[in-house]
Amino acid sequence: MSHRVAPDPELTATIAARLAQLRRRIAELTDRDVRIVAVTKGHPAEVAAAAFEAGCVDLGESYAQELLAKRRELAEAGIELPVRWHFVGRLQSNKVRQLAGVVDLWQSVDRESLAREIARRAPGARVLVQLDLAGLPGRGGCPPEEGPALVRACRDLGLDVVGLMGVGPPGPPELSREPFARLVRLADELELPERSIGMSGDVEVAVEAGATMVRVGSALVGPRPPRGPA
Repeated sequence: MSHRVAPDPELTATIAARLAQLRRRIAELTDRDVRIVAVTKGHPAEVAAAAFEAGCVDLGESYAQELLAKRRELAEAGIELPVRWHFVGRLQSNKVRQLAGVVDLWQSVDRESLAREIARRAPGARVLVQLDLAGLPGRGGCPPEEGPALVRACRDLGLDVVGLMGVGPPGPPELSREPFARLVRLADELELPERSIGMSGDVEVAVEAGATMVRVGSALVGPRPPRGPA
């Protein structure tokens, strides 16, 4: 049975304080306008509602069914329209139809077949081309050298390619510096304004490298609760 989402005032205050601190730190590092996407994947709708109440209007999700269920619960709480949903995880083409008209920015376009399905279901959609910055099996993203060709393919399909996205390699944040700089250089070459790099662990390195958008989860909304049994 569905229930009405009720943001926890204490959690809302905590997220608001963390958001203000993050904004201050970004302002110390750059005078660029850096958009903060609060990644609420794995958290219940109440956490997404608290993030919104705290001032996070951009919310990131990685699973289609979870996003749709959360959006439905938030709609029942009357906060559907002001939220901009970002899809930031690996996406199967067969999930695109369910997300069309819901996702504001598709951040993880890493192959032409996915781009083609998005163009079919959501013509003119705003997308980011995701680059594989770590070279690890199971990670999303196309090889960086294939990025320009995928950008061209997306544009040929009528998609609005606004930038590039990448996930830094695991390990100390400093390991992300050169991969992030490489993505930024390519975005410059392609004249793409958005560079979505940096998460909770390497956000400062990303901002220094040239991020215009960061995807922050645990540093804003806390650690994800353990997933239940399948």
